[in-house]
Amino acid sequence: MPFRAQHPGRALLLCLALGAAAGISAPVHAEAGQAAPVRLMMGGMSKIVYLPVVLAARLGYFRDEGLDVQVVSGPAGIDTSTELIAGAIEGAVGFYDHTLDLQSRGQDVLSVVVFQRALGLAELASTRAEGGRALARSGSMRDAKGRRLGVTGFGASTWVVTRYLAAGAGVAPGDYTIVPLASDTRFIEAMEQGSIDAGMVEEPTATRLLSSGAARMVADMRSVEGSQRWLGGPYAGACLYMRRGWVDAHPHETAQLVHALVRALRYLDTHSAQAIADTLPPELTGSDRAGYVQALASAQPAFSRDGQMPQGAPQTVLRVLIAAGSGLTARHVDLAKTYTNAFVTGAQSDAPKGAP
Repeated sequence: MPFRAQHPGRALLLCLALGAAAGISAPVHAEAGQAAPVRLMMGGMSKIVYLPVVLAARLGYFRDEGLDVQVVSGPAGIDTSTELIAGAIEGAVGFYDHTLDLQSRGQDVLSVVVFQRALGLAELASTRAEGGRALARSGSMRDAKGRRLGVTGFGASTWVVTRYLAAGAGVAPGDYTIVPLASDTRFIEAMEQGSIDAGMVEEPTATRLLSSGAARMVADMRSVEGSQRWLGGPYAGACLYMRRGWVDAHPHETAQLVHALVRALRYLDTHSAQAIADTLPPELTGSDRAGYVQALASAQPAFSRDGQMPQGAPQTVLRVLIAAGSGLTARHVDLAKTYTNAFVTGAQSDAPKGAP
């Protein structure tokens, strides 16, 4: 059963502080008579899979739409889902699979724009742990038996896909230990110290660990091709998902949000990794700026150009969730209600309000 934070308001205050420290979440506050701020939350601002939101904020695309958007950060995507359902935020920036999980538990949420046409994650083996070295040599999750496997948190997308890969290799959930690490900083420490044998993470952390020699690749799902290979079909990773009630009550604001994010996707598609990195502060790129640029360049092809749901992706995501033993069954989910392309279609038909 996915873990749920008990104090969403307290978590949001922490996230606001973290976002301000990153230098990108201070909003352009609404003036009298304007709409109330729109709060978006993500599980880590430095994660490249969530870059469209960061760019839309930093490049002024939200402001161009007349929106007062507050972008805040939390430790994990599963916490973002909790905040959304609690009503502490208007939009969750996270992985599409959360919409299926939430719907199966009676929560009506849907993706309004898809960022990545791939999972965007990689299973890495630690070269500092004996079990990790064995996994690295075999390159197979069959050797996950008896190992300690790092994930963001219980119920997170990393947890789901770890269980899916292990099950596909014939390794039962009771045959390995899941270690929730929450932040990328703790994940790096665990890999470098060998306190976990392997773990699942996104960019830029994956590239940094591989480049330093602290990790070896086991399953690469960062690209469209890699996701299809390991997950068996087209996939949808990071997206913006919202409560249907809020979307229905605020169609104009939703359209403005999506328009700004599609502009950010166009920017990602038409600019070099170096040019994009130049728009970001050191708090996001880290001290190894060259490594960040390398990670971003490899991640760029997986970003959607138009924000639409890839055909067949919802079916693949549902199959992965079921096979992972998440407790979800096909009869619990109406896939057609977990996403909409209506707003991205409108964004494509509108001319951008400035250069991409």
